[in-house]
Amino acid sequence: MKVGIDTIAFYTSHYYLDLACLAAERGIDPNKFYVGLGQQKMAVPPPDEDVVSMAANAGLRALHGVDSDSIEMLMFATESGIDQSKAAGIYVHDLLGLPSRCRVIELKQACYSATLAIQLALPFLRQNPKKKVLLIASDVAANGLGTAGESSQGCGAVAMVLSVNPRILAFDQEYGVHTENVMDFWRPNYSDTAFVEGKYSSKLYLNMLEKSWQQYSDLSGRGFADHAYYCYHTPVPRLVEKAHQQLAKINKQEKLPEDVLNKHIGYSMEYARNIGNSYTASLYIGLAALLDYAKEDLTNQRLGFYSYGSGCVAEYFSGVIQEGYAKALDTQFHHQMLASRKALNYSEYEAFYAFKYPQDGSYCKIPSNQTGQFRLASIQDHKRLYEKVT
Repeated sequence: MKVGIDTIAFYTSHYYLDLACLAAERGIDPNKFYVGLGQQKMAVPPPDEDVVSMAANAGLRALHGVDSDSIEMLMFATESGIDQSKAAGIYVHDLLGLPSRCRVIELKQACYSATLAIQLALPFLRQNPKKKVLLIASDVAANGLGTAGESSQGCGAVAMVLSVNPRILAFDQEYGVHTENVMDFWRPNYSDTAFVEGKYSSKLYLNMLEKSWQQYSDLSGRGFADHAYYCYHTPVPRLVEKAHQQLAKINKQEKLPEDVLNKHIGYSMEYARNIGNSYTASLYIGLAALLDYAKEDLTNQRLGFYSYGSGCVAEYFSGVIQEGYAKALDTQFHHQMLASRKALNYSEYEAFYAFKYPQDGSYCKIPSNQTGQFRLASIQDHKRLYEKVT
């Protein structure tokens, strides 16, 4: 029984900061970002955009043409949770008008949890082939003004309807997974921004790739040449390029020439170069980019996926693109959304970043900015209140 992704859609803020603007403010050569990170822009959320509003906007697109009554589970992956008790997915469930017979849960493990959600959903779908699962990953990457990680900030949400007989991609059953207790990236409850050991985290990303790949390869019997394209969790595009060259080396390949490297991973990083890091959503926004940008027919092509979450859990797995997949894509919406974004100047970026929600229960009407069809309207009595934009 084939099980996998039936629809996929992503959403990001209508505002961005060009990294050349950030470089000028910080007195840095813009090529440190453009070339050194492989990134040009970062998406910046306004005060009335958060992980819930982004998730609802992505979910609305993913549910287009899908019978919402078939959704019996909503899984929300994030490391930007808004409440220590209530799952953010409950808000999304309400905004999207999903049926009351629907399990809702929030999952957390840095940038990895959306992958765990997929692995949890697949056996449920095999046992309940008439049902579907809505999986949403949504995050705001906030590392702090003036920090070393500032340039890799971003935001985004990706939504996928998972089902049997999927129209887009069917997952293979084999996977490799590796877990270690490390401190490369973390955010205590009392901090609004993360603590990062950048070089250490990059080293772990590469080490865990080798360990999870080797296990996956041993279990599946597949090698490097058995995958036509590759998708990676993308903190910054340059790290992905380094990782893919290392994967080739592990498999006793010569250093990949630029054209082969671009064929394997170039398409999948098109959105990341223009929105920055989106944590749990990153890997699957990369999949959306590959599907949207690839000029050739991907039918029956096998993709390799590397999921990494600091702290850390890493997983390697694969899937096969299905015949007729292009009819289920939301490419035009994705491209129009990015093309219509507004560039922020530095003072506007700083003002968005400096906005603080009240923590004493007082009423706060959130300033209205350009958003999708859902926005955070106000906070009252410690409650976030959302509205649909007409």
